[in-house]
Amino acid sequence: MADIIDLDITGMTCSSCAARIEKKLNRVEGAEATVNFATERARVSVPDGVTAADLVAVVERTGYGAAPVASEAPEAEAEPETDDAELRSLRQRTVGSLVLAAPVIALSMIPALQFDNWQWLTLTLAAPVVVWGGWPFHRVAAINLRHRAANMDTLVSMGTLAAFGWSLWALFFGDAGAAGMSEGFSLTGSAEEASSNTYLEAAAGVTAFVLLGRFLEHRSKRQAGAALRALMELGAKDVAVLKDGREVRVPVGELAVGDEFVVRPGEKIATDGTVVSGASAVDESMLTGESVPVEATVGDTVTGATVNASGRLVVRATRVGADTQLAQMARMVEDAQASKAAVQRLADRISSVFVPIVIGLALAVLIAWALAGAPGTAVTAAVAVLVIACPCALGLATPMALMIGTGRAAKEGILISGPEVLESTKRIDTIVLDKTGTVTSGAMSVVDYSSEETLRYAGAVEDASEHPIARAIAAEARERLGELPPVTDFVNRPGVGVAGVVEGRAVEVGRSSAAADTATVVEVVVDGSVAGTVAVADTVKPTSARAVAELRRLGLTPVLLTGDAKAVAEAVAAEVGIDEVIAETMPEDKLAHIGRLQSEGRVVAMVGDGVNDAAALAAADLGIAMGTGTDVAIAASDMTLVRGDLLVAVDAIRLARRTLRTIRQNLVWAFGYNVAAIPLAAFGLLNPMVAGLAMAFSSVSVVANSQRLRSFTAVSRAD
Repeated sequence: MADIIDLDITGMTCSSCAARIEKKLNRVEGAEATVNFATERARVSVPDGVTAADLVAVVERTGYGAAPVASEAPEAEAEPETDDAELRSLRQRTVGSLVLAAPVIALSMIPALQFDNWQWLTLTLAAPVVVWGGWPFHRVAAINLRHRAANMDTLVSMGTLAAFGWSLWALFFGDAGAAGMSEGFSLTGSAEEASSNTYLEAAAGVTAFVLLGRFLEHRSKRQAGAALRALMELGAKDVAVLKDGREVRVPVGELAVGDEFVVRPGEKIATDGTVVSGASAVDESMLTGESVPVEATVGDTVTGATVNASGRLVVRATRVGADTQLAQMARMVEDAQASKAAVQRLADRISSVFVPIVIGLALAVLIAWALAGAPGTAVTAAVAVLVIACPCALGLATPMALMIGTGRAAKEGILISGPEVLESTKRIDTIVLDKTGTVTSGAMSVVDYSSEETLRYAGAVEDASEHPIARAIAAEARERLGELPPVTDFVNRPGVGVAGVVEGRAVEVGRSSAAADTATVVEVVVDGSVAGTVAVADTVKPTSARAVAELRRLGLTPVLLTGDAKAVAEAVAAEVGIDEVIAETMPEDKLAHIGRLQSEGRVVAMVGDGVNDAAALAAADLGIAMGTGTDVAIAASDMTLVRGDLLVAVDAIRLARRTLRTIRQNLVWAFGYNVAAIPLAAFGLLNPMVAGLAMAFSSVSVVANSQRLRSFTAVSRAD
């Protein structure tokens, strides 16, 4: 059986780096690897016998750094400090280079500022920018050269060093060092005599602008990963465990299944569990996005990382560590961000061969212009080709949008299993909704009764039964009438009803022959005479009708699927606005109905929450599980909604489609930018400095476009 090993990768500067590492890891026998440039991680499926150390060695031989990812989510807290040090260093180089490059650019662009021997001042200012500011590019380029490889840093390093080296030759051996020498600025390359022209503004400007782009890119990548880190760090750090009647505060990692622990008002619940004592309102907003606290009392389940808002609770732990809902949520988000969409794999393959092609093209441009008798244009055109062709934007287009989109989804209580899900949301045209627990609350409640006496007798007898209808009647009677009288001689008659003696009177409760569209009616017989009826129904959730309307607005045809009687199903469908109903369906037939809809040419999404929905969820083109449902249903789905609100399904589809649209916008920009700009540079129509600025802007624009996903507004939160 294959194991999964995650590695943190350091030293990557563009998607061609990721593609190269991925290629090397995939050469390990039996290994299947994906390397994500945006998350700076590798995920490798390996056979028995291959260890993390083996994979780290492969990455290091390729010229990059690697370390196994810590298995415990809270350890992720240490990561920001390392990244911040790297970010600070990059900020210092960027600011320093921009400050020094600004006068170099101004002097080179504006003849009126050019005093005698001004060119020597520009050399003094440009040298530290090219050498110190550009050192990260030169270092990585040298490492890649030793490994007979090339990446974006190779292009930047070659371009800036070529411009700087040519300028040194012109200053010391040509005519450019003469007093009174003057230069102008053009958006296109220079056609002047090469020996009398310097390219220091290009060398310094390209370095400064590319550094600026990388700094903004790096900072945005840190922000994009913040949602996952925040999710990982939500949990409590310690917990008050009850031992021999005393509270002992221990680290949350020492908590075991079955331990009972105390949660005071204002404290986080340490782990998933069941309330064994106390009652309180629990704030679940950090996990579900729902601002209204949920009441919790004895027997109710609570989730780790939620906040006890009022009373004291004693909770028995049912899941700890990696099994908790919080850990599973974090793992799903991380898995989605670590995965690659098919379109990203294509982009990575293009990037891996793009750099060598660009270097060859730059050499061809240099030779062609030199043979044409324009050595000045030869230098500027070749440098512009090297700089403008850097495939940064291409490598960031998909993972940046995916990171921010999945992170934003997690804040809304939407967990997306992988990038392929995004494509599914675009294609679906039909959405099948399981009735119970999805459109309706899934819990029976009393909707009508003949009299309080009828309800009292029915509640007393039903209180001894475990049937869902019986529990609903007993709960309603107790809530409205207080304590119920005891029942004796209780008899359960399967398929018929229950009977017993209450206050000396013989009471029978059974299903009535009277029919109701949306309710189950039970008849109450006291001492042989019908005393009245009680109607019980699974009520429609308050947001379901609006959710169905929103699904239609998204271009989807809703279908109600249920095992209930046709009359009940049609009444519920009419209430929420669904025209197509599939009723009286056995659990094993749900899969067949999904297949039938697909055979009609429909692309089907399925929303459900029960064990009997699992097969249908897996078979649907897009499976959406309510997080309030069973683990089996959640495991079979493509998306999980932490809240049991159908409006969240609307948000999930809207956000997934918007993320997909953002990815496509990014890719169109990245591909189009290179396709349009390289010919301009090759024909000498693009100044290298402008090329550097444009290249940096290309990456920043892709990042900025992805950041717009943060502004997504959820309809489930709207008033």
